[in-house]
Amino acid sequence: MKILVITKLPRQSKDSLVLVYFVKDKPLSQPFFKFLKNSEKKIVEQYFKDKNFSAEKNEAKILPRVGRGKIFLIGLGDRDKWNLRRAVLVARQIVVLAKNEKVAQLTLNFESLKIKEVSNERLAQALAENAVIANYEFNQYRTKQKNNFKIKAVNLFIEKNNQPAVQRGVKSGVIIGEQVNVARDLGNIPGGEMTPKLLAEKAREAGKQNKFKVKILDEAAMEKLKMGAILGVSKGSAEKPFFIIMEYNGGAKNDKPIVFVGKGVTFDTGGLNLKPEKGMNDMHLDMSGGAAVIAAVSAIAKLKLKINVVGLVPAVENMPGSAGYRPGDLLKSMSGKIIEVLNTDAEGRIILADALTYAVRYKPIAVIDIATLTGACMVALGTQASGLMTPDEKLQQQIMEAAEISGDYVWPLPMWEEYEEEIKGTFGDVANLGKTPYGGAIAGAMFLKQFISDYPWAHLDIAGPMKTVESQYLAKGASGVGVRLLVEFVKSQLVKK
Repeated sequence: MKILVITKLPRQSKDSLVLVYFVKDKPLSQPFFKFLKNSEKKIVEQYFKDKNFSAEKNEAKILPRVGRGKIFLIGLGDRDKWNLRRAVLVARQIVVLAKNEKVAQLTLNFESLKIKEVSNERLAQALAENAVIANYEFNQYRTKQKNNFKIKAVNLFIEKNNQPAVQRGVKSGVIIGEQVNVARDLGNIPGGEMTPKLLAEKAREAGKQNKFKVKILDEAAMEKLKMGAILGVSKGSAEKPFFIIMEYNGGAKNDKPIVFVGKGVTFDTGGLNLKPEKGMNDMHLDMSGGAAVIAAVSAIAKLKLKINVVGLVPAVENMPGSAGYRPGDLLKSMSGKIIEVLNTDAEGRIILADALTYAVRYKPIAVIDIATLTGACMVALGTQASGLMTPDEKLQQQIMEAAEISGDYVWPLPMWEEYEEEIKGTFGDVANLGKTPYGGAIAGAMFLKQFISDYPWAHLDIAGPMKTVESQYLAKGASGVGVRLLVEFVKSQLVKK
């Protein structure tokens, strides 16, 4: 999809136009109203007069134009409640409506969507980003291409003096939106095809396309590094594990990097602690954290941000094979700490342990791990937000600010010392399951905390928003959660430099 910034719209245009209104607005308050033919104006005015359109939040009416094209009447709700969160959903809603109407190109007035205290560049980025991700469909396995219509272009009509900022925002938004869709593609590929090997190959392809270094460690290399945690989880599968290392060097040579660590369990059966039937259906999405890291590093490289970033993705398959690890096993991690396995379905934290240890060699300014770690986090926060856990209050604030701007929303959960008792091992140093059935998301984070060094660290549990829900105006399947947040976090660090 192209997002085009235009400063002229010819009178009596026959293109599809989007007219947005707040509650209590009059038809003439929308600048595009003057571009309608007289007969079209009368229809719109009649809709307002008869209260067939009141501009309430989420309200939409689609009217035919004379000759060709459509008129989209979109309600924005109360003007005093208009904010970036609503703008994100409106951009998606417009695209979804246009797709359903098979409208290939439409024009939207940027000036009508402005938000107090949000820059033109930031708003343009959000609109472009979310238009791109709303245009996405995963149809590559369908023999009949159902719902395959995609919009070719969205025109953003602006005043000339806003052009440079809006152009910059659109350019960034398209890049980030496209990479969110890359992460969604990776997540949506079925587990029988998306093996650790294929995920590693996809990372290598991303590196070639976006000009960053990629190194893949195989089983033998991990054995030399004594990555007993990753190797232990992978033993039950015929698919070999891989450790993906991505390095983007956009900053000075001696600048310390930000390190992202993504869980790459390409399919999770639960191992010998087999998941129930319903719990296994979406487990090809258990590598969503890894997909987010691959896509985020790609976006950062395409944006040419002047900073150093490293992405680490331990890629394994968790299967109940005859050689698989068992409840009661003791795994020696790369750190030297012994992990006591109480449940083979708590495998994500085990493989992340070795990745967090590996991160030490970069002397990072910050490490953020992102993982579909626990159903408990979904119970706590639902499907709209990821759990954020960190002992570092400054880092917590920075991530929350980046989350609010990016649209990948998070909410903090505590990491008090008292929770540490939950994951103490009986025969090993640390157990991969809490002593009680409560607070599972926090127990998972407390486990990971045992493997960090003296760098600032945060854990994102993305189990809840890993797939889309109907109210988000996005195609079913992987959501690409985390990509926008990680990119925005990096951009916020550049501002602080």
